[in-house]
Amino acid sequence: MIGTLGFYFFRRYIVTTLWFLLGIFSLVFIIDFSEMSNRVGALPGYTLSTGLLVTALRIPTILMQTVPFVALFSGMAALISLNRRYELVVTRAAGISVWQFLRPFVVGAFLFGLLAVLTLNPLAAWGSRKALEFEASWGATNAARSETSIPWLRQIYDKDEAIIGAKAVLDNGTRLLNVSVIHFDSDSRIVLRQDADSATLEDGYWLLKNVNETRSGELPVRLAEVQLRTNLKREFVQESLEKPESIAFFELGRKIAAAKSFGFPTNAMETQFHSMLSLPLLLVAMTLIAACVSLKFSRFNQSRAVILGGILSGFMLYVVTVLVKAFGSSGVVPPFVAAWLPVVVAMSLGATILLHQEDG
Repeated sequence: MIGTLGFYFFRRYIVTTLWFLLGIFSLVFIIDFSEMSNRVGALPGYTLSTGLLVTALRIPTILMQTVPFVALFSGMAALISLNRRYELVVTRAAGISVWQFLRPFVVGAFLFGLLAVLTLNPLAAWGSRKALEFEASWGATNAARSETSIPWLRQIYDKDEAIIGAKAVLDNGTRLLNVSVIHFDSDSRIVLRQDADSATLEDGYWLLKNVNETRSGELPVRLAEVQLRTNLKREFVQESLEKPESIAFFELGRKIAAAKSFGFPTNAMETQFHSMLSLPLLLVAMTLIAACVSLKFSRFNQSRAVILGGILSGFMLYVVTVLVKAFGSSGVVPPFVAAWLPVVVAMSLGATILLHQEDG
């Protein structure tokens, strides 16, 4: 009996989760498409069909941020629906404990987390890169929103010291848009500034296109192409420019090893790696929080403030998770602790509250 009943509860949870995902997808799609149309709609390369495609490519990245809340709301909605239809009352009358009928919801949340890590995260990483390439093809160099961090690169070649900055990054960091290159002399004084539409890292040099050179006391000079000699390697530039959130889960291990070989700090990527590993259990914790408020609400006829408390509790857990993750990325706390501590604490608190409510 518990097998059939468990499958029924599991199916209800999955259907509810899919409806929430569909609703969030539709809402985010409309908002993001409207915002992007206002931002780049006047560019010559923009069309309605490509605008819709770019919005669809960006949606997985946004959905990844909403996964914990989807797990919370779908768990609450499914349990409240079962309570109001007296299905949980009948289940309890049959002698099935809360730990038994919650098992399908916990399994569903765990599988939802696995699906997000193994499917949605790589799709989000790929989609964000493709969306940025589309925007670059439209000519949106000053409006492109890169999913990678864009620091200033410092290079020294012979006696020339230069700092390279950009507003957008393509091709894993080997192509930069809206580039500014500032050259210094041996006394750290600025001697030359080069502003280019793009810079592509070739073998031994940066190829700058549509360059505007400015020297102190001289009129600016416009050049079609300029070769800036460099000893930077492609792998070095890729590791220094990529943001952990833009890397697919399957590539994080290789990226961490490569970053260590170049001497880069890997706290941010390790924190992201452990965050992805802990995501399924984070959704389980969200489900336990949903159970803490949903079951008590229906059984004791309490006010809607109890449900609001559950939403606030889930939101606080998400905020704490993001905050501790920032500490882990900056190296304040170890990445493993930053990713797993909030999840373990939340699961322990949820289980403790359920034990107190159901078993006294």
